[in-house]
Amino acid sequence: MATALCILLAGIVWIAFGETVHHEFVNYDDGSYVYANPRIISGLTLDNVRWAFTHFRAGNWQPLTAISHMLDCRLYGLQPWGHHLSNILLHAATVILLLLALWRLTDNLWASAFVAALFAIHPLRVEPVAWVSGRGDVLSGLFFMLTFLAYARYARSDRFFAGRYATVLILFALGLMCKPTLVTVPFVLLLLDYWPLGRVSARPAHRTFGAGEWPVVRVLLLEKIPFFALSVASCVAAILAREVTPREVDHAFAERAGNAALFYVAYLGQIIYPAHLAVLYPYPKGGPNVAVAAIALLLLLIISVVLFRWRRTYPFALTGWLWFLGMLVPMIGPVQIGSIARADRYTYLPGIGLYILGTWGAMELFKSSDYKREILLVVALLITGAFITRSYFQIAYWQDSETLWRHTVDVTHDNFIAQNNLGGTLLEKEDINEAITHYKQALEIQPDAVQVQSNLGNALVRAGEVDEAILHLQKALQIDPAYAETYNFFGNALMKKGQAAEAVRYYQKAVELDTSYADARNNLAVAFLRSGDFKQAIAHYKQAVAINPGS
Repeated sequence: MATALCILLAGIVWIAFGETVHHEFVNYDDGSYVYANPRIISGLTLDNVRWAFTHFRAGNWQPLTAISHMLDCRLYGLQPWGHHLSNILLHAATVILLLLALWRLTDNLWASAFVAALFAIHPLRVEPVAWVSGRGDVLSGLFFMLTFLAYARYARSDRFFAGRYATVLILFALGLMCKPTLVTVPFVLLLLDYWPLGRVSARPAHRTFGAGEWPVVRVLLLEKIPFFALSVASCVAAILAREVTPREVDHAFAERAGNAALFYVAYLGQIIYPAHLAVLYPYPKGGPNVAVAAIALLLLLIISVVLFRWRRTYPFALTGWLWFLGMLVPMIGPVQIGSIARADRYTYLPGIGLYILGTWGAMELFKSSDYKREILLVVALLITGAFITRSYFQIAYWQDSETLWRHTVDVTHDNFIAQNNLGGTLLEKEDINEAITHYKQALEIQPDAVQVQSNLGNALVRAGEVDEAILHLQKALQIDPAYAETYNFFGNALMKKGQAAEAVRYYQKAVELDTSYADARNNLAVAFLRSGDFKQAIAHYKQAVAINPGS
């Protein structure tokens, strides 16, 4: 039966997400992660693997994720279908591993299968699966489930096995190399010790590590120390990556903390009723509403207190709830992640806690009914059918960049990132006037967004409005004098005015700030050529080709 359920779960994943193999790349990180990254495009080589472990990408240290993209490029080149297929396969494998791990921990096959089904096809899964750059989520999810399964094998044994313990630790370390959001895994393992493993109440503890019969909780904490050490190291790497990556807008910690309760409630609502989903959600304009934030915090506290009081009768509920709260902590505010407030992908693993709470809670609710099985089956089929249908339609918004950003603009408010990216999509299609319109709308929302000021300047240059373009490019330099693209676009503006010698200075600054900036390097060669310096022009053309052989 377990084999049949695994096949069934793989099938519903394909039904829900198979359409993505016909989708394109989108202009939201797919360029920096895949199709415009020379290292990734050149495929899996020893030098590229070394680069993956020693460089940050897009504000992240994710070497195994980078290597997986390199492998895709080696297998499929830049054909989007192959990259999308890899995401589907990774997600399907993660779903099956969730079923197996939860079954091993709880001995309840059917409940574990329903939790896995909810995880498989919930509409919030669309973003990490349908988005090529969501690879970090699905790959880290795979290693999380392997860690989960290995921990079940280790924790349910009657005595300590060093090899099993080391396996759990190694799998966790590999998961952190896919995405650092797994830093909360040690906390989740402690929750599993409470329920369903029941290790907290077990005595005497067989894992004494030579320290005599310690109280059980101390032993459980002791065995997690290496896991917490890895989490701390991953947090340090994540913070360093953020520090060296320019952000559109800084949001103070107090603002992020003030929004935390609101975001938790928003995620809770979307898990229960997934409507108006978007690729990203902006911070509320003007900061959090204090009264609404207080109500949200009160709601979270009430739920937490009630479930804590019920912990002996319904231990699964406390584990599921704290799983949800705890795993969201890295994404809820301590470290700013770009300029976005929330994203569907952040619920990829945290949502499992609520699926556990809901599934085991439903079994408790109907346990005294004579028609328990029939009721649960009907409810399961209705929920699964509703979610798979909603996911199928949500996926259509990811077919290309324009569809994605038009939908995001429609379902969110004051979203300057969506307006900016829609402008970029339209500019690529030579719809320059509409692109300018969306860039200006983005600036109305966020005037100090350096990328938007720079992009608007670029669009105006292409529209022939060079003087107006220069005003916006100057503003961009005032906001962030270290943003390489602004110098490149400024050079383009000066070239339009016939000032090639002056343009050289700006292009040189662009390649100084970003040595891998092939477009700026190529433009620098053109500027030298027009200035009559053929030797320099040839040298920079060669460097541009070396950076990006396809240029």
